[in-house]
Amino acid sequence: MDITYLGLAGGFLTTIGFVPQVVRSYRTKSVDDVSLIQPIVLLCGMSLWFLYGILLGDIAIILANLFSIFLNLALIVIKINYARRFSVKQRGGEDL
Repeated sequence: MDITYLGLAGGFLTTIGFVPQVVRSYRTKSVDDVSLIQPIVLLCGMSLWFLYGILLGDIAIILANLFSIFLNLALIVIKINYARRFSVKQRGGEDL
């Protein structure tokens, strides 16, 4: 068995772990329980892993971290966007 398949399987499983949180946050428009620091720290780490994968030419590392970066960016954008909307509504302003 080619060990690349092992890396791809591990990368796939760790990457899809983010999907439920991103989908739930998007659907419920609630991110109160989501820390902003956690996905930012993960984003930094995944970016380094991505660069490491590029330098090694390891497709498993590259793909897993590329998709994880995308999902973490989505979660960060959702968190910031919904937190801002909630803050505007609390002050009695209009949601743009």
